[in-house]
Amino acid sequence: MDRILRIGLLFLLFLPLSPGAEPGRTYSNPVLVETYAISRSKPAPYSGTLGIGDPAVIYHKGTYYLYPTGDNHSYDVYVSGDLVRWTKGPKVFQSSETGVWAPDVFFCTDDKMFYLYYTVNGRIGVAAADRPDGVFRDLGTLISSAIDAHLFRDDGGSYYLYYTRYPEFAIVVQPMDSPVQKKGAPVQLISPSDAWEMKDRPVIEAPWVIKHQGVYYLVYSGGSADSEHYAIGYATAPHPTGPFTKYRGNPVIRKGNGIFGPGHVSVIQDKAGKLWMVYHQQKNATRGWNRIICIDPIWFDTKGILHGEASRATPRPAPVTDGKLTEPGQRH
Repeated sequence: MDRILRIGLLFLLFLPLSPGAEPGRTYSNPVLVETYAISRSKPAPYSGTLGIGDPAVIYHKGTYYLYPTGDNHSYDVYVSGDLVRWTKGPKVFQSSETGVWAPDVFFCTDDKMFYLYYTVNGRIGVAAADRPDGVFRDLGTLISSAIDAHLFRDDGGSYYLYYTRYPEFAIVVQPMDSPVQKKGAPVQLISPSDAWEMKDRPVIEAPWVIKHQGVYYLVYSGGSADSEHYAIGYATAPHPTGPFTKYRGNPVIRKGNGIFGPGHVSVIQDKAGKLWMVYHQQKNATRGWNRIICIDPIWFDTKGILHGEASRATPRPAPVTDGKLTEPGQRH
């Protein structure tokens, strides 16, 4: 019996941890749950119950800040030191309109300002603040007929604003002179074409860009966002403006094993520099917007293929909290 016990302990000792995991600490999804009651007098998709979703996360001076879709006319910020335990902070943006969702926040190291890209009723606006939990001052509409903005800064300092052109749901990039100034014409990158992107209606949205070994990975979501079929795929390119080629193994993260509708990914590093996706799932298979915020590791294999696996209610090794990221490590 002692020999069997020793063998078992040795087996556990040499089990590989998930990429980005910290020994001895665990978490289980969801990491954040909040629900808002929306007046049924409002047109779909704004009626019924709205669960917190569409998270965007940045890292600044030792703290993570999460900005999700919330009550449909404003954004709150949530604060964490470890990506697992989140505390609700102040309201950072308020619109006079209903139909506010899918924020993105970018910290500009040039002017030390934070820029909030908001979606409201089919257009993208931008607002600015001098701190991540401050009140963002509206600077007006940036792009019409668009949703789901994401600002990416390349290593050389060039800015690119990725978004979904609405209502046809094609993903587009707009080169930028600065976080608030457009440069040249937008470029369409990808449009709905694969079977998983065509569930109920043709949809691809929620772009997020990661650069890995000189290759640009455009992570996006496809299928109807209010369904269990919502899923995550990616495309790659040699340049931020393309041409992008969809990964033939898409979707890389999908429903199954108690997971429903995973999507709308943002990517952040833990304090060891490992990558984590912060995203939402549907609570169950019921059609609607009953969403929860989750985190899980993602990683690249030796062939450059991006991997990830959604989890729910299962203890997993937690993000590393020791160490300190430099400011450029705030996001990818």
